[in-house]
Amino acid sequence: MRIDLTPLVRGRFQKIARRTLDWKDRTEEIQKEILISHLKKASATDIGKKYGFKDILSSGDPYKRYVETLPTVHYEDIRRDVLRMIKGQQDLLWPGKCTDFAQSSGTSGGKSKYLPITSDSLSGNHYRGGEDAVAHYLNNNPKSRMFSGKGFILGGSFANTLGIVDNHVHVGDLSATLINKITPFAELVRVPDKKTALMPDWSQKLPALVEKASKEYVTNISGVPSWFLTVLRRILEHNKARTLAQVWPGLEVFFHGGISFEPYRDEYLEITKGLDMHFLETYNASEGFFAVQNDPSDKAMLLIIDRDVFYEFIPVNDPGREPIPLWEVKAGETYEMLITSSNGLWRYRLGDTVRIESVNPVKIRIAGRTGAFINAFGEELMEDNAERGVAEACRQHGARILNYTAAPVYAKGDSKGRHQWLVEWETPPANMDAFIQTLDAELRKLNSDYDAKRNGNIFLAAPEIVNARKGLFDEWLKTAGNHKLGGQRKVPRLSNSREMIEHMLEMNK
Repeated sequence: MRIDLTPLVRGRFQKIARRTLDWKDRTEEIQKEILISHLKKASATDIGKKYGFKDILSSGDPYKRYVETLPTVHYEDIRRDVLRMIKGQQDLLWPGKCTDFAQSSGTSGGKSKYLPITSDSLSGNHYRGGEDAVAHYLNNNPKSRMFSGKGFILGGSFANTLGIVDNHVHVGDLSATLINKITPFAELVRVPDKKTALMPDWSQKLPALVEKASKEYVTNISGVPSWFLTVLRRILEHNKARTLAQVWPGLEVFFHGGISFEPYRDEYLEITKGLDMHFLETYNASEGFFAVQNDPSDKAMLLIIDRDVFYEFIPVNDPGREPIPLWEVKAGETYEMLITSSNGLWRYRLGDTVRIESVNPVKIRIAGRTGAFINAFGEELMEDNAERGVAEACRQHGARILNYTAAPVYAKGDSKGRHQWLVEWETPPANMDAFIQTLDAELRKLNSDYDAKRNGNIFLAAPEIVNARKGLFDEWLKTAGNHKLGGQRKVPRLSNSREMIEHMLEMNK
């Protein structure tokens, strides 16, 4: 008989989940406590001395003095300091020596970003965020038997692209560091083993994952939807199974994040038929674990306000405005998010935009990247609009998409401007014209600016879809120079420039 440890740990996790009930009317208090704590810890670092953290703390209003003293920064503003940290210098952006760095990127052909992962950020944020995800899931599912089996966690690997000679310094996917630093107890309830999970060569790693995971009793899976789907299909093929119920009869939840789940939802529902399956979204980035879906009936995520991150926001419709603190955001507005955290990021501009769905407590939806939009004709199409429009068009036409990106085509001669979509299909629609009409209609419903520009085909023509050959996006990710197969794969969905799509169209020939 299979031993179920869920009843033994449920009380602890429920306590973690229910602490969020105490957040009501305490957002400002909790957030200011985090900021003051960070300023105290880092007061003797290089950045603490440069900006006078001790003076900020001794002022009458530390938050007010903090935002007056420190500028907001993009990654390029701190790249030099981070590279010095990688080379072993300590007490620069955070106390002590940092030996773990998450390699991340957001633009085609751009330089990789290397983000510090300090021991404080691991213990105070990343692992705590993972606990929150499990806690809210168990709190909402009293019949769960999650700990009667193992969790299949799909992660990336380390890569020495900087010529690092110190064997104690690791650079790679965030997930690789999380797996490498995980507690021995967690190793007992997860698959694959650490050695397999950190294999760098995916041509060897993928079959090893399939072989090892197929032999385990898996109850939960965690990873990026697009890449995990590839792995799960291989597992079905390996086991000659139609659905995952035939492989893992106890599978009950997928903790997913990194990209929108909507374009992949129908495929996951198909391969999990016969299971009482749940899907829980997380906002877990290289920079930190920020939010978790705490209510299965609500697609908005609860912003985690007490896990070592201090938040600020810039209104998307007023980018020149000074950032505002979390306790001043308004429901219904979309903001660019900034963080101050225990990984040494101070007033750091993530490049992510979020829509505030509610306040007190704050719940959000990821709207996209600050650079991931199309506004060539005043249409202001955001990534969230695109994801939702694509998902609905696929649902109505029985289509399934593996990957896509879109960019504007500017008016030339007698031709009107339009949006060009490059799409790699799992299952293409039977009628492409009808699919385009549905996508266009959904985008018009979701975005009033897009609808206005499409009115009467005067300013903006209907979208165009170009079919991508199989494997194109994976090939592009490799040639982009800063993405690795199986890591945190993030294809920019929308771009206001044609640079990336032109490169891909050339590859598609």
